[in-house]
Amino acid sequence: MKYVIAMIRPEKLDAVKKELQKIEANGLTVSSVSGYGAQRGHLEIERDKAKRYEANLLEKIKIEIAVKDDFLQPIIEAIQRGSRDKDGYVGSGKIFVLPLENVIRIRTNENGNAAL
Repeated sequence: MKYVIAMIRPEKLDAVKKELQKIEANGLTVSSVSGYGAQRGHLEIERDKAKRYEANLLEKIKIEIAVKDDFLQPIIEAIQRGSRDKDGYVGSGKIFVLPLENVIRIRTNENGNAAL
């Protein structure tokens, strides 16, 4: 089993969800997070105080999915299709894949692949 974490731009969430639904992926968690990668944030101006400050944390969406090993590649490809920009902008996101030792369904006490 694997645990997939994807960081994408907020405006790409609907497209990623549609791609995941096409391959019948169930069970995802979505969170709003802030951070930065290669683009290192951006410069903003606070109008009220006429001060410049660097707001180097950008809004991102974090998607988390636990998957069986044989379903990993279709999940990755679906996230890539939904979040990729045709223009290739920096900040399109990243996908992290981690080993998942165990999953336990609380209601039935099933574990491992059966709990997914």
